[in-house]
Amino acid sequence: MLRAGAAALVLGAAGCTSGGKQPVVAASSDAGPTTAPPATPSATPSATPPAAPTPLPNPPLWQPGPSEVQPDVKRRAVELVAALGAWPPGGQGAAAARARVAALGLPPGLADQAGPLAPAAPEASLEVIDAQYGGILADSASVLVVCRQWTRQPDGSVAAGGATVDVRLSRAAPRWTVTELHPGEPGPPAAAPSPAVAQVLAQSRIELPPEALADLRSGTVHDSVLHAMLQLAGTYTLSVSVVRTGHPLDVFGTTRPSDHPLGRAFDVWRIDGRAVVDPSTPRQLVESFMRDAAAAGSYNVGGPVAIPGPGNQFFTDDTHHDHVHVGFTS
Repeated sequence: MLRAGAAALVLGAAGCTSGGKQPVVAASSDAGPTTAPPATPSATPSATPPAAPTPLPNPPLWQPGPSEVQPDVKRRAVELVAALGAWPPGGQGAAAARARVAALGLPPGLADQAGPLAPAAPEASLEVIDAQYGGILADSASVLVVCRQWTRQPDGSVAAGGATVDVRLSRAAPRWTVTELHPGEPGPPAAAPSPAVAQVLAQSRIELPPEALADLRSGTVHDSVLHAMLQLAGTYTLSVSVVRTGHPLDVFGTTRPSDHPLGRAFDVWRIDGRAVVDPSTPRQLVESFMRDAAAAGSYNVGGPVAIPGPGNQFFTDDTHHDHVHVGFTS
């Protein structure tokens, strides 16, 4: 419910050689000393200057649309994550990160919670794919900021990665303030993930951000989730925001465990290229997707559309105004 491949750069270098004169040659004493004619110096190749580093991507900062429940809540969360996850050459390090956070009018100590969002790299850039609610109440909120990130490596190459950051906020004047950060850490790939993982990864109609991709590769996502994704991809192109990592452990504002950290749920922020939160997205498309998610085995489908159904199979609230939640019992 808000928690980026790498381009290799080869530095060219050419060595230099120096031309020189031949040595003086001594003749026999009766002929008198002579010297050989000077040799033509060998050509000295000019050194090839190092190739300019590949520039990092520079995407625009994500902005909330006009139909958001609390636009400034998301804007505030995105500003902080961008300040922590992107910096110009030489802008790395804790002190610089604290200064960027302070410039936003937020507590500088938040920089100490950046974790994997602030690797040791001399330069970084960041793209926010989506910012969705992990929960929104009257005076508190969780925003899941889903990111791609590019970092400069010691050899000059560019590495791609990403994170999903659970940003916690509370109401304040004149703007909401951030109280804590929870960057996701999905863990290493499994030695033998479920065969369904490979099927999902091969399906071009399922779009996965970096951390959701890592969740699948870690082997911690139930097959019920994977099979539902594949079934829905037969009809729709689904842009997934969150699977397991980066989501609050409990349903926001409660002590009830969420299905996400257990690997039994996924969220979709865009259907057939249309953002769920966009008022121009046909409600019929969203409702059809929600009904088909239930038909794929979900016991708990949430979204921006109120759908009649048995028990609590369908639900809607402000938190799910911007995405469709698809949960499973196992």
